[in-house]
Amino acid sequence: NIRALEAATGVELIADDTPEAVIISGYDPLRREIARLSLKRLVADGRIHPARIEEIVNKTRKQLEQEIVEIGERTIIELKLHGLHPKIVRLVGKMRFRSSYGQNLLQHSKETARIASTLAAELGMSKKDIKAAKRAGLLHDIGKVAEEYEELSHAIAGMEIAKKYHEKEPILNAIGAHHEEIEMTHIISPIVMAADAISGSRPGARREVLESYLQ
Repeated sequence: NIRALEAATGVELIADDTPEAVIISGYDPLRREIARLSLKRLVADGRIHPARIEEIVNKTRKQLEQEIVEIGERTIIELKLHGLHPKIVRLVGKMRFRSSYGQNLLQHSKETARIASTLAAELGMSKKDIKAAKRAGLLHDIGKVAEEYEELSHAIAGMEIAKKYHEKEPILNAIGAHHEEIEMTHIISPIVMAADAISGSRPGARREVLESYLQ
């Protein structure tokens, strides 16, 4: 049964001496989540055999895929952004299942979007640029959940994905330049970079930062 679950989900199950607990090990956060939910359902159901495992995993995978899209759509509505390609909306939803230095990637991206739009407004920029700053802030880390361009850094991968799904040049530049890998050619680019740094370095955002801050 353990082998069947591992084969169906692509993760490793480690059953050690800890009572009533197993460890789910794997690099892909979505696979881990599918395994976790499937295992929970199988234990609650009690009927555990290879065919049942496969059935539950497939059902869980479909439900999680639906949830990812819903999370993406809710985020877009919450931030009052529109016109994003469905593939980008899905990537936004996927960020909910990924963390960076202990900081949830979706929370970080939403925070970056809000900080970027506030900075742009404080600088007296046009409504169009304020909206663009918010949009680029949300999308700046989509390269981290990309299924393609794995050979590229996350900033450049994110820029390539946004380009593929018809985002405008200022957004592309802000995504690609937020770690200064390419030249900044638009006013919103340094704003997004600053917003990203503020979100990542505030006390409590990341595990290490909180510890050093308390010290």
